[in-house]
Amino acid sequence: MKPKTKGITAAVVGTALGAGGLAFVAMPASADDKPALPQVSAEELVQSVVKAKPGAFDGTVKVSNDLGLPAVGNAVPGASALNMDSAHIFSDGAGKSRLAVTQGASQETVVHDGTTVWDYSSKTNTATKVTIPADVAKQKGAGSEKTPDPVTASTELLAKVRESSTVSVDGTATVADRPAYELVLTPKPTERTLLREIRVAVDSQTRMPLRVSVLSNGTSTPALEVAFSEIRFTQQPADLFTFTPPKGAKVQEKTPTVDQQHKDLAEQAKQDVKVVGDGWDTVVTGKVPADALNAAPKAQGERKGAPADPKALLERFAKKVDGAWGSGYLVTTKVGSAVLTDDGRFAAGAVPEQVLYEALGQK
Repeated sequence: MKPKTKGITAAVVGTALGAGGLAFVAMPASADDKPALPQVSAEELVQSVVKAKPGAFDGTVKVSNDLGLPAVGNAVPGASALNMDSAHIFSDGAGKSRLAVTQGASQETVVHDGTTVWDYSSKTNTATKVTIPADVAKQKGAGSEKTPDPVTASTELLAKVRESSTVSVDGTATVADRPAYELVLTPKPTERTLLREIRVAVDSQTRMPLRVSVLSNGTSTPALEVAFSEIRFTQQPADLFTFTPPKGAKVQEKTPTVDQQHKDLAEQAKQDVKVVGDGWDTVVTGKVPADALNAAPKAQGERKGAPADPKALLERFAKKVDGAWGSGYLVTTKVGSAVLTDDGRFAAGAVPEQVLYEALGQK
């Protein structure tokens, strides 16, 4: 997969197929003040964001969205993440981080100290400790997969979609009480996508992204937005980046390894998944294991809140479609769409349904 195709594809696949990748979305901001700032070119601003090293900070992210997802409640894994109340992020500016996600009366805490990642849920009073091998820890971003934040999301997005975008600076804004430039990425005319533009508010001093807004065609407000509502650039106490499980917590320890079996599975997955297209209209295609579609939940009866039969969910919330590619179910949101065929093939992207059908028809 080309580097520039990964960012937008990953975001949309998460939206269309499971919503779990949209855990850290933020409340649309109120009307911004327009601070007076020195002029800067779009290319200069992009380069400064990619190269920025903002240092230590702590900030709060609020949660909301207008994706147009079906009202699936708790039936789809990951959908509940869209109801997240807030997230508080701490960083020492040198690789250590702490993320506290609040949802109702429960909180999930993820602490990354550089060599160990703790993931604790107050709802279940369980903790997972992952020790990162020394050779893996040296890699950029190692162990940070479970601690996404607006900074990481923004810089990676800029790096991966800029080549297929028209990039411009559209004035200034005030985000989290800080003056910022508004960087805008618009799909080039050749791109077939449901998205109209991506806007990134860039802190004028640190060049750190403070807000990312995704706007779809036909809408005037963001379908998806990641933003700091508060942020402070200051040194953080060292004890924030250590974690001790509460008394009585159940602890599971893991050390990730790359054995031959995992390599074989990764290679198989690589062969099963195909990327069709390029840029904003990239479509990911592949095949879902038969067991995932045919195996209804066991020993759960009609208990309220129990996971539903995957096929029953499709019949309830998706649209039945067919074409030269076969037949299946279509799921659409404001920022993406996905098709799952009756024989287990899938296609997903930030694209209209016709682009999905064309991708399914390719050999």
